[in-house]
Parts: sequence; structure tokens; C-alpha cells
Amino acid sequence: MSTQLPVEEFEHRLEAVRDRLAETDADAGVWFGATSIEYLTGFDHIQTERPVVLAVTDERIAITVPRLEVERIESNPRIDAVYHYRDYPGGEPIETAVSMLEELGVESVAADADGAPGVMGYQGPALSEFVDLESQGWVARMRWEKSEVELDLIRESAKWANLGHRYLAEYTEPGAHPATVSQRASMEASRAMLDTLGDQYVARTRGDGPVHAGYITGEQTRLPHGHTANRRLEAGDVLVTGASANVDGYYSELERTMFVGDPDDEQVHYFEIMLEAQEIAIDELGPGVPIAAVDRVVEEYFEEQGVADLAQHHVGHNIGMGGHEPPYIDEGWADHCESEHTNYDEADAVMQPGHVWTIEPGIYTDTYGYRHSDTIAVTEDGIEWLTYYPRDLESNIVPLE
Repeated sequence: MSTQLPVEEFEHRLEAVRDRLAETDADAGVWFGATSIEYLTGFDHIQTERPVVLAVTDERIAITVPRLEVERIESNPRIDAVYHYRDYPGGEPIETAVSMLEELGVESVAADADGAPGVMGYQGPALSEFVDLESQGWVARMRWEKSEVELDLIRESAKWANLGHRYLAEYTEPGAHPATVSQRASMEASRAMLDTLGDQYVARTRGDGPVHAGYITGEQTRLPHGHTANRRLEAGDVLVTGASANVDGYYSELERTMFVGDPDDEQVHYFEIMLEAQEIAIDELGPGVPIAAVDRVVEEYFEEQGVADLAQHHVGHNIGMGGHEPPYIDEGWADHCESEHTNYDEADAVMQPGHVWTIEPGIYTDTYGYRHSDTIAVTEDGIEWLTYYPRDLESNIVPLE
């Protein structure tokens, strides 16, 4: 069981970006993206109007943070120097970062963006106003293929997601409120996870637990991103669930279509089509498989079944530190890789060992939606199922008393 990334993982990542830096004319790699900074250093922060700027040279690693993050970053063993400003806008964060680069002897950078993202009202100068800048997406691309250590964290996430989902099913009954059931399942699974892991748990949340399990109900299920309606559960309800757990910043995805009481013939019909579509997609997965082909084979199946008009999205996506990460199992992925707007190539259009996919083809009628999602890794010789909650119809019927 692994619940935390080891030091060696960060060493490999930093070595990789330094190798890429050596192939450029830049003096440093620079990152503004919170996930990229966490990926390289282990420093996690909430991206707000206060920019954080990481600089990596061939010998040094420095970071600029707002004053309120200084104590959190000073103990990080990978950071050689910490620079800070009081706050935004008075503290002039980009100018502070420029001073950091000057002290590092940096005149040109390869950066993931030309300045901090405009979130929460941030408006600041471009970094290129002060230094020569070329664009790079090294970390974003590195995250596609997960290492064995990363896979361990996602496996651990799937284990606790499974527990959260079991609580969901246990506490679901007519008359219960979906929000209450979701909160109770999330709370109890989180408590079990925290008690079990003890000091092996890496704190990643503020004020809530690491496991989330919940669902949408009734007509909201016909919307792929529906909301939790303010209504009590009733016999005959269709539920579309979701469960995950945060393990040192990594996630899995588990979703099921469930029924409160026995489904009617129409519901069984659509459930079985959805389940078959997911099985068809999973059967296609493997190293070297064209990513777009998996989406197309499901689309062909839906057309054969006469439900193509009920499909609203592609088959799935990568998952890891982000809930949605590229590549995407989409019929347009190969064309996307060949587009002049991306820096991908032919190798990026096929599945590789280390890809971790959510497989979730769904169909949505005028009344209800039907979708399972499972997290599945591509290995050297096939695939590995990471989520394992039962998928069959009988296991997803909540019996009535």
C-alpha cells in the first residue's frame, strides 16, 4: 500500500524537466500552474489571485509565493530559495518573481504561461515584459503516463471510493434526501480512511474529508452534469452516482447507474445498452491502440442500437492529479494530435502503458440518464481494472423494504 509519493519520484521529475531545459536556449523553466508546481515539488496550494511562480535552473530551484504561504513552503526539501510578496496587488508578485530570476542569473525562460492565470480577478503584467520567454508544456505532457508509484496512489483512491460507494448504497432508501445520504456516505468513508491510514495519510483537504461519494437523482440524471435536486428519494428513482478519494493529490473515478427498487423494462433496456457499450470500450483498450478508435467503436454500437442521438459525450479521459486530464477518448483525438494548434505527434494518438482512463460512455433519454464509469490503467501487456464496485444490474438495485 502506498499513500505518499517518495522523494525519488520528485527527483526523477526534476531530472526530466532539466533534461528538457538543456535542449533549449532558456536559462530556467518557469511554472505558474498550481498542479505543475505540485507535480514537480510536492507543494500544493490553492490557485487564487495571488500568483505562485516556480523557477528551475540546471542547479537551483526557487519559488515566489505570497506571504501567507511562506511557512508552508519553507520546509519543502526541494526548494533552495523562497521569495515572497505581501499580497496582491500591493506586493507586485510578478516583479518579485522577476527579482528572483535576476538573482538566479536568468535572462530567458521556458514557461508554461506568459504570466499568472487570471483567476479570482487577478490582472498582472506578462512575464515576457521582463525576460525573454518561450512556451513549454513539459509537465502537462509528463503527467499522461503514470509511474508505478502514481498507480499505487490511484489504486488506493479506488479502494476508498469503493467503500464510499458501498455506504451510498447502504443508506439509500425511499424518503431519504440525496444530499444527506451523500454527506453521510462521504463522512463515514472519510473517517474510516483517516482512522485506518493514521500518520500515513497526507493532508490534502481543508475542513472536509478525503472521500466523496454522492449522486444525482430522477430527471437530473438525464443531464450528464446534473445537480442534486431538493427532493426525497422515491421508489422507481434512477440514480447516477460518483465516488472518489484524494490520496496525496491523486484521484480515481467510480460511477454507477442504480435503481431504487426494481427498474421497469425501459430502464433495464437502456441500462443493458450502456453496460454493453462500456464493455465494448474496455475490450478495445491496450498499449498501441489508437485512442480515437475506442470512441468510434462505441459510437458504432450506439448507432446499431438506435440510440446514437442519446449520447452526449465521448467515452472517457485520463485521470490522475486532475479529475480530467488529456488524452481524451474522443473520435477527434487523432486529428487533434495532427493539428497545428497542438505540439502533439503521432505517438500521442495511441494508448501507452501508464495511461489511466475513465471509461464512461453514457446515454441520456428525455427522462433519465445511464452511465457507469470505471478507472482502468493501460499496462505493458494489457489493462488493469482499478475500480471494482459491481457493474451488473442486480448489484445496482437498491431493494425496497
